[in-house]
Amino acid sequence: MLNFTQKERMLLEDQKKHEQVCVDKYNSYASQVQCPQLKALFQGYAQQEQQHLDSINQMINGQLPAMNQGSQQQQSAVPASKIQGAMANQSDAVLCNDMLMTEKYVSDTYNTAIFEFVDTNVRQALNHIQKEEQQHGEGIFNYMKNNGMYNPQ
Repeated sequence: MLNFTQKERMLLEDQKKHEQVCVDKYNSYASQVQCPQLKALFQGYAQQEQQHLDSINQMINGQLPAMNQGSQQQQSAVPASKIQGAMANQSDAVLCNDMLMTEKYVSDTYNTAIFEFVDTNVRQALNHIQKEEQQHGEGIFNYMKNNGMYNPQ
């Protein structure tokens, strides 16, 4: 049974809220995007965010979650211009930008939380979730880059 300090419990409650926002956004955005590939990407990420939420809830309830290593699948991107028109591409780009910004924020909050936990196993579980958040950001970044929505210079 995991016992947390008041600060640790507060951090877990914050992460729980962040994960719920991610689940809700990915599910909502998956229904709004025009590109079938982006829809599948967002649906996959919504499922992983639900797993993160379930893991955080397990920790809040005093149990260390089992972490599935290597559950992340990266998807290659087909240029959006070959699938849809410019307006749909622009609409999808707005949603991608929002999710990339969200993933950056959530990953950063995990970074802060990890340093505040006493239990090494909890730190490792949070680090595992953080790595998946970073992979989501990378997947969105690559989709955007490959579809002319993001031009790193």
